[in-house]
Amino acid sequence: MNDIGIALLGLGDKLAAHVLLSASAIALGIAVALPLAIWASRSPAVARATLGFASLVQTIPALALLALFFPILLSLRAVFGEGLPTLGFLPSLLALSLYALLPILRNAVTAQANLDPGVIEAADGVGMNFWQRLRLVEAPLSAPYIMAGIRTAAVWTIGAATLSTTIGQPSLGDPIFAGLQTQNWVLVLAGCIASAGLALVADALLGMIEKGLATRRRLLAAGGLGAVVLGILAALTVQFGGSNDDRIVIGAKSFSEQYILARLIGQRLEAAGYSVDYRDGLGSAVAHRAVSTGAIDVLVDYTGTIWTNQMERRDNPDRDAMFAEIIEWETRTSGTHVLGRLGFENAYGLAMPRAKAEAGSFESIGDLAARAPRMTIGGDPEFFERPDWFGVRDTYGLRFAERRNFSPTFMYNALQSGEADVIGAYTSDGRIAADDLVFLDDPEGAFPNYDAIILLSPETGADERIVTALSPLVGAIDVEAMRAANLSVDREEDQLSFDEAARRLAESVGL
Repeated sequence: MNDIGIALLGLGDKLAAHVLLSASAIALGIAVALPLAIWASRSPAVARATLGFASLVQTIPALALLALFFPILLSLRAVFGEGLPTLGFLPSLLALSLYALLPILRNAVTAQANLDPGVIEAADGVGMNFWQRLRLVEAPLSAPYIMAGIRTAAVWTIGAATLSTTIGQPSLGDPIFAGLQTQNWVLVLAGCIASAGLALVADALLGMIEKGLATRRRLLAAGGLGAVVLGILAALTVQFGGSNDDRIVIGAKSFSEQYILARLIGQRLEAAGYSVDYRDGLGSAVAHRAVSTGAIDVLVDYTGTIWTNQMERRDNPDRDAMFAEIIEWETRTSGTHVLGRLGFENAYGLAMPRAKAEAGSFESIGDLAARAPRMTIGGDPEFFERPDWFGVRDTYGLRFAERRNFSPTFMYNALQSGEADVIGAYTSDGRIAADDLVFLDDPEGAFPNYDAIILLSPETGADERIVTALSPLVGAIDVEAMRAANLSVDREEDQLSFDEAARRLAESVGL
């Protein structure tokens, strides 16, 4: 319990970001829902259309809704300019506001529809105009029901906001996703407890406002509203009280190696006098687009990922030729600066437990073809949608009985439990040796090479101080050192934090 307490105390900045995002989304949802509800109460057609749209939004999983705003905002840059944010707060705000819309709108429309007709007639009879009737009669009678909808929306929004981590917005989802990746259940519990606690506090304060409105006790309603405002002001102070113009945003994808390398980069930049923020848990396409557009400043990416996913190339040249073409393409298409290769490769490969591979005489990927229809393959959430998987599958004629998606950590557990026979693993992962796994040979060269490289956004790449601070990383990290660092955060005993793993990695390679 003491560990959970320490973890909770370290979530101040994440809690502040979560409060501001949730409060902004709920406020925007209210601002949209209430005018629509007034309009809908006077037009059955508008009521059907607005409630139908809000219900449709609720059928879309929150994670998908958050992700959809990334391409939407990218397309809107043609109208609003390149400065329009595509990651972080704005897409999270828009998606969560839509998610908050239904309960507020439905309760407001229902309250308006069920007002006593006699009261409305009396208001008309004394000569009230539309705005007087709305302000003096309809709003006070509807307010308790509308507040009930706002309470529901608040709880939903605070819970869904944890998913905004996946599109680069800091939130209480950060410790949850990081903990799931490393099976650090203290972090997972801390994030869950903080999110649930925030939802309960918000519901209680909004409940005070609701009760005050229902019983016409203005002091009670004002007290609840004042506490909400104070909480938001406190979050603003934490979030922006120590702002720094030299703050650098470092992106990371959703596996241990990326978290460690992001912290390694951050530590070097902090030593050079910069403040840093981290945007963890990004998908490959989102992360690359983020650094190329300046939504983040620094990213570690992989040559094979850029080659197949971003450049859409299907040929497989040698390592140096691929790297040179990537530099030219990045410079030409976006101005992204390729600082250099870190010195190791983290390629995809198909891995099996050594005992199973030896018992079944599996040596190369081609040996899987005949028996794949009776086997299960596992991979991370994006593996089976990648062009390089399509190439491997078609090159060797692989048709598995079942494909299963796992988080990067759990797919290794799936091999041990027998839920998968083979997985799309990472060659720099420390669990390969720890779990006694073997990679199957790729004699056809279907997998491209995956040298780890540092990418800087166009503006950041022009900053000589940053380039100087990060240049010593180029060529400094070999695969053995990276495997050891990865294992140090993935093992179950004596597990290191990402920050500590990064410091030890720097020491081990002489940085």
